[in-house]
Amino acid sequence: MIAAILGQLLAKVRRLKSHMFFAPCGFSFFTAAQLSSNQFSKPPDRNILLMGLPGAGKTCVGRVVGYKLRMPVIDIDDDVLEKTWGMSVADKLSEVGGDHFIEEEGKAVCGFTATGSVISLTGSNPLHRDAMQHLKRSGVIVYLDVDTEDIMQRLGRMKVNRIVGQNSGVSMRDILQYRKPFYEEWLDARVLCGTGDSIEDVADKVMKTLLRLEDSESETFISTRSQRSSDPKFFSDVVIEGLAPDGGLYIPKKGIPKLEPSEWLRISSMPYDMRAVTILENCIHPLDVSPVELSKMVSRAYSQNFANQSVVPLKHLTDHQYLLELFHGPTASFKDLALQLMPQLFAHCLPQMCNYLILVATSGDTGSAVLNGFGNLKDSDRDRIGVLVFFPENGVSEIQKLQMTGFQGGNAKSISVLSDFDFCQRSIKQMFGDSSLIGHFAVEYATILSTANSINWARLLPQVAYHCSAYMDLLKNGILSFGDPIDVCIPTGNFGNAMSALYAKQMGIPIRKVICASNHNCVISDFITSGEYDLRDRKLLVSNSPAIDILKSSNLERFIHHVSGGDGSLVRDLFLSLERDGFFKVSETLRQKINLEVQAGWCSEDDCLTAIREVHKSTGYIMDTHTAIGKVVADRLHDRSCPLVICSTAHHGKFAPAVLRALQCQNIPQDPVKQLDELCSIGGQEQMHGTLINCMRRAGNNQHEVCQADYSKLTDQVENMIQDLFLKVR
Repeated sequence: MIAAILGQLLAKVRRLKSHMFFAPCGFSFFTAAQLSSNQFSKPPDRNILLMGLPGAGKTCVGRVVGYKLRMPVIDIDDDVLEKTWGMSVADKLSEVGGDHFIEEEGKAVCGFTATGSVISLTGSNPLHRDAMQHLKRSGVIVYLDVDTEDIMQRLGRMKVNRIVGQNSGVSMRDILQYRKPFYEEWLDARVLCGTGDSIEDVADKVMKTLLRLEDSESETFISTRSQRSSDPKFFSDVVIEGLAPDGGLYIPKKGIPKLEPSEWLRISSMPYDMRAVTILENCIHPLDVSPVELSKMVSRAYSQNFANQSVVPLKHLTDHQYLLELFHGPTASFKDLALQLMPQLFAHCLPQMCNYLILVATSGDTGSAVLNGFGNLKDSDRDRIGVLVFFPENGVSEIQKLQMTGFQGGNAKSISVLSDFDFCQRSIKQMFGDSSLIGHFAVEYATILSTANSINWARLLPQVAYHCSAYMDLLKNGILSFGDPIDVCIPTGNFGNAMSALYAKQMGIPIRKVICASNHNCVISDFITSGEYDLRDRKLLVSNSPAIDILKSSNLERFIHHVSGGDGSLVRDLFLSLERDGFFKVSETLRQKINLEVQAGWCSEDDCLTAIREVHKSTGYIMDTHTAIGKVVADRLHDRSCPLVICSTAHHGKFAPAVLRALQCQNIPQDPVKQLDELCSIGGQEQMHGTLINCMRRAGNNQHEVCQADYSKLTDQVENMIQDLFLKVR
């Protein structure tokens, strides 16, 4: 309880600082009621600055917004530059030339002041740093992000064939692309303009954006087990806390925002990093993470750390089936898509006054991904954030183990446990619920525990982006038109990946069904089929797909909360029953609602290996064991009436012995490096994961610590880690 309160206070301090930073820039200049009713007791004293490419419609949109808000409207071209120079902008450009125009324009803008106005910037204002810093101090900058093709058409109708900075031999399209990064540097909020949006449409979006900036209290989070109103929790709070105090999982109180079809059409033309930025901006309030900071984080996460330029390439497998390759990150699994970004979000939301230890239970892939993600933070962040990973000694592949045990220095460490994943996860949850233990760490070491498993909202949210991106690729490649449905098949253990697909559906992606694929640890499949979640007398079985060897599926809480219409009392009772009795059963009505959203099936070990062999024989493609589970279940359940996206969640090299057996290789080598070389000789270099091979060559025979399956032993390991990392700091 002490740690939870401290964490909340620290998060609120950080958010208050953000609010203090934004308020001078215009984030608190009118009330939500004023915005919605357009009634003001007095004019606001901060400016609204509209920024965008030439032809974005800033002037026209500014007039509409000014009329709606009863604010004066200023056009920089007409009302500032021409009055200052005593000549037209075109004449000034002719007089000084393109090389000197930006400087002259910047000087004029730096001498301009206004308050309480809607100001339409020129397309070249953002190229002058001093001018933009001067303008930014006076209000909030709203970026009208219009599609380049729309801009080109508008400029053509306006008979504009050259703009400032466009030298001879440079095309209009190239100069527009050159300018975009300058706009990204200055925005406080983005208005994503859909293809064909009218001036009124864009003005309405600006109004909604201003309301969102002002009414940050509307974007709060609740626990899946909440039954009554409590203190508001913001994104910053839930990132740091991870698990709600009542044992539930955090979810947005008002759900996930839904985008318009025209906005999805815009997003489809973007590269992956911009798709992710645009989607996440709608889900993270600027007071928690500003758009500029979010863009930088996403760029650091995806621009250099992924082997494939597309980040998450979508590949046609056969007929109606497509594979979404989620394994091109540094640790060769889908977890990298979240865990290259989540540590940055965590460090950003974390105040400077406290240390944090991230506790993670893993069935294989999460461990190396979280160690890599947090290990790559800036030095100043690594000094106050540590990571401790627990994994089952005999429940991960040898290559997964070598990946994790390679992180034994700095702020990151992994320890194996002589038990299964469920024991590791249950022990960590028990620590979070142990108020005396949490209080001890907070008081003695100024250290708070948090988590990076998919129970943390910041872990789950980035995964929504790649489900959206898969549909965007089908759209971009002409496989379907927007609105046409797809189904998604996901190898499922903790239900986080499946839940993120359902959130993508809520955002407006036309996903018809999510198909959950289990191995012979099929508790999720049984539950979706029968409505009974039964752990009584069920033992976890070792499989060739260890990442889904899970019996207690944490994110199922979020799903049941969703399909039950937000019934926190029901969720609380069901999961307390699961803890107490190892069993719960939902009503037949609720089971039918579940089946409207998801289907499920399971696959035997033999069928899994057979699928790997048959797909390779017919296509030359090598699947990993988890993808094969998805393929088998999809073949059984999908009705083939729409495209099917199968999530390929890990590279086949991580499970080399099983894949080599599936491919009927004789005399499989014991050395992981030689196993990968053997796979490379079968599938070719283009199917191999270079970072994975390099990791194995560096790993050798890593030594690692093994812990008994005893809760007190695990808590001792946590305290030892805290002492090693933070006692010297204290």
